[in-house]
Amino acid sequence: MSGVHIDSVGAGPPLVLLHGWAMHSGLFAPLLPRLAEKFRIHCVDLPGHGYSAAIAPYALATITAVIADAVSRLPDAAAGPLTVLGWSLGGAVAMHWARVEPEHVGRLILTAATPCFVARPDWPHAMTAATLQQFGDELAVSYRLTLQRFVALQVQGSEHARAVLAQLRTELFARGEPSRVALRAALELLATTDLRADVGAIRQRAVVISGERDTLTPPEAGEWLARTLPCASFRLIPGAAHAPFLSHPEAFLCAIADGV
Repeated sequence: MSGVHIDSVGAGPPLVLLHGWAMHSGLFAPLLPRLAEKFRIHCVDLPGHGYSAAIAPYALATITAVIADAVSRLPDAAAGPLTVLGWSLGGAVAMHWARVEPEHVGRLILTAATPCFVARPDWPHAMTAATLQQFGDELAVSYRLTLQRFVALQVQGSEHARAVLAQLRTELFARGEPSRVALRAALELLATTDLRADVGAIRQRAVVISGERDTLTPPEAGEWLARTLPCASFRLIPGAAHAPFLSHPEAFLCAIADGV
């Protein structure tokens, strides 16, 4: 395993898909047949996840740099400005990428995304720092069970929760175990990331998609993003939790169509 792993399919303008913490880009497979009718899709495994090598330091700047470099080396890299779909942690990477490379990132689809993953005195729309810290502590003791518990939290409260949980559990280790070092570093990244001061400078057109029942990145965070981004719209998917593209694929694809 070396570098950044990217699977590409379809024809049309380029669409880059970025997944969330502890997962890999194979999770987007159910969306690909429909999206590939309109886009050239590039499914990226984040560093230290799936088939991609770990990097250090594990920071938004370095993650973005290695992904941007890998995408720029694709045969169809000159096909036009990128649309970047970022889910959860991938949403933070997408926002940073749009901020630092506006000439390459033309549009954003931010899914279950937030500028700040941990609650602060002036930011209640997030999980507590103690919850995130618990994941870090438990990773060292019971790695696989902790990841399975995290997967269960992603569907908590969702319609179709059992079916989506089965999908997530099937995919969780389908590309091997994520790097333990990378996962701990990524948790630290989630704990310290606060993009609220940067959001107003992201000028690209964006659609923000939130699940009504998401407890990890609550819809209020998505509403804040849509209000604060200069050119964004907001789509709430009723009955969905943290993985709306799995639980409510039709509604999710409609939200994408509205945004791009």
